[in-house]
Amino acid sequence: MINSAPKLSDKEYEENFKELTPPFTKNGAVAEANRCLYCYDSPCKTACPTHIDIPGFIKKIATGNLKGSAKTILESNWIALTCAKACPVEDLCEGACVYNDKDEKPIEIGRLQRYAIDNYFASGMPKLFNSKDKNGKSVGIIGSGPAGLACGAELALLGYDVQIYEGSKIPGGLSTWGIAPYKVRQEDSLKEVELVKSLGVKIKTGIRIGESISIDELLTTYDAVFIGIGLGESSKLNIPGENLEGIVGALSFIENVKKEKWNSVNVGKRVAIIGAGNTAIDAATEAKRLGAEKVNIIYRRSEDEMPANKFEFRLAKDDGIIFHFLTSPTEFFGNHKVEKINCIKMRLGEKDKSGRRKPVAIKNSEFFIETDMVIFALGQQANLDFLNSIPDLKISNGCVIIDEKTYQTNNPKVFAGGDCINGGKETVNAAYDGKQAAHGIDNYLSNKK
Repeated sequence: MINSAPKLSDKEYEENFKELTPPFTKNGAVAEANRCLYCYDSPCKTACPTHIDIPGFIKKIATGNLKGSAKTILESNWIALTCAKACPVEDLCEGACVYNDKDEKPIEIGRLQRYAIDNYFASGMPKLFNSKDKNGKSVGIIGSGPAGLACGAELALLGYDVQIYEGSKIPGGLSTWGIAPYKVRQEDSLKEVELVKSLGVKIKTGIRIGESISIDELLTTYDAVFIGIGLGESSKLNIPGENLEGIVGALSFIENVKKEKWNSVNVGKRVAIIGAGNTAIDAATEAKRLGAEKVNIIYRRSEDEMPANKFEFRLAKDDGIIFHFLTSPTEFFGNHKVEKINCIKMRLGEKDKSGRRKPVAIKNSEFFIETDMVIFALGQQANLDFLNSIPDLKISNGCVIIDEKTYQTNNPKVFAGGDCINGGKETVNAAYDGKQAAHGIDNYLSNKK
């Protein structure tokens, strides 16, 4: 066992994992909505990957038409509650708000979107959309994450019979299992699952394609197949000591935290996170909120190259996370369980194939970081063994290759979207992919150009 941090009281855990941003009150939402200038060219709409009519839904909040506001949002984004809470809005819609040019606070678009969607779910999900008549065709979807749910919802409205297959026992993918609970709770994700099911989409959980059902059977059963699988566990460094006790992957750690049984989550007193993306920040801040006394993030490049967005970086700094930039682990030491990490300082050299400057080790700059738990968050990869089992699927750099307009793969019957085609972007990107792929499937099965 790791040298565990002291357990906290239930009240302390709830306080540590409470929502970062509270919901609007009715008066607060209306007041904020009335600040909006309802721009004609809507730079916020352009900046949103799903291109929600943001001025439109905000205007409806201002006039008290919350049902119409929710409909405007859902017309573009079926994962609207998760996105309202977890999207990096300051880099997207709110970052594009014209108030920024006036040195004024941008409209709180994310909170307003949450207000409308919260009201929609609290009202019992009143019917907003009419489905087309059944067309006699069916689509099988692999994965019930944001891309799979969005694809399924859109196809159901277009008249298709849709069956989603999910390997986990609880659906929702990344939204359910991979986002820190102080941003999105499981209950939020499951509301979105219920919304998609209410449109007629069927979801089978605990089904792994290739085990419970073969890919060939799937391709034979359905007129088209959509791949919406997420990414697997973090890669490792392939350095000595990686198999010591107390070294875990970020996704498995976050998944345990998402169960909200805080007392049962093992966390060390001194935790080291390898990597500096948004997943790394989530793991680091969760470890700190679970009671870790000291949390270090180790990243081989500089702050400027850090994948995590500015909001995540500020959050980690506010939580007291220590950053070791231009630092790389070379070996893990310990007697059965990890006790310290040998690190070396780095400098940035020439650019590599990705266009980023390659880290180069500085001689005689090694030092130790004491730790009793290490969490790998180096970036995830898709399940290549599974993807390679699908006939005629073309893969490059660990991602499925698609037609950018239709989302069709090299196998004309197979479409794909989300993390498996982009290597891991935001939830809102997956929601957009799923919807667009649904229309690509519709055009293919309807013989439309």
